[in-house]
Amino acid sequence: IIHNISGSLFPINHTTMMPKNRLILLTCLTATVNHTTAFTQSSIISRRPLTSPAVIHTSITSSLSSSSTAPDGDQRSDNNPSTKFGSPISESVKDANRWGVGFLKNTLFDTVFAGEDRDFARFYALETIARVPYFSYLSVLHLYETLGKWRRAKYLKLHFAESWNELHHLLIMEELGGNTQFFDRFLAQHIALGYYAVVIILYLINPVEAYNLNQDVEEHAFATYDEYLKQNGEKLKLLPAPQVAIDYYVNGDMYMFDEFQTSCEVRRPTIDNLYDVFVAIRDDEAAHVKTMEMLQTEFDVTTKEECEVDF
Repeated sequence: IIHNISGSLFPINHTTMMPKNRLILLTCLTATVNHTTAFTQSSIISRRPLTSPAVIHTSITSSLSSSSTAPDGDQRSDNNPSTKFGSPISESVKDANRWGVGFLKNTLFDTVFAGEDRDFARFYALETIARVPYFSYLSVLHLYETLGKWRRAKYLKLHFAESWNELHHLLIMEELGGNTQFFDRFLAQHIALGYYAVVIILYLINPVEAYNLNQDVEEHAFATYDEYLKQNGEKLKLLPAPQVAIDYYVNGDMYMFDEFQTSCEVRRPTIDNLYDVFVAIRDDEAAHVKTMEMLQTEFDVTTKEECEVDF
């Protein structure tokens, strides 16, 4: 090939050009080709795929085993935003995320929202902040799509369904009176605004880091609701369920509710009283935790349409 290229680009006149000159030309072309090949190989080798965490929720992997298997070759990088744009994070980064969430809980939530009559205000603030990451994910994914960089519609649908679920948590807390005080609204909304910008930056730099941080936030939300149920279960069973909760969990269109589950299991909460409402919200937060954990791996989300075909 090099002989043909050199002959076509620089026709050789054997009567005027010495063999030594032609040898020099061939040597230069060979070195150029070898350098380009080595650079390409090093670029390919440097792109290592994400590895799965040691612990994977068996309920998800068993129902979505065909979708969570990473494809071979270059398609591996297109499974989800983490494998496309992210890289694995160290345990020290995960510890820093957990510390940050715990610090915010201990210094702010446990102080500002202390007291028995402050539970609903605390939950209002929590839900105002907890739905923000999904807005950030959608903003970045829309940006990638607009620039023609990457498009996966099912991740837009997944994160919108998650934000839709968190919205109804917020509506429930508002109906319970959690947003009655101006200071609570001011504090929660301004924290949410700053959090929105932080998550956008993290998601642009490394989606794995953004998903891991939100996993810690959702774990905190799950633990908060679980502890509240243990301490107030009997009292909550005597109180009626808010109408917005009945409309969402019982009477509403369950399409968006099913879409954020990231599992082919069908959840249908029973809402008879306020206790059932908080059980449903707590279980929603557990589903968000699972989703955030799985999106840090090579997991490929399955839509409900695919579940209907497979099962």
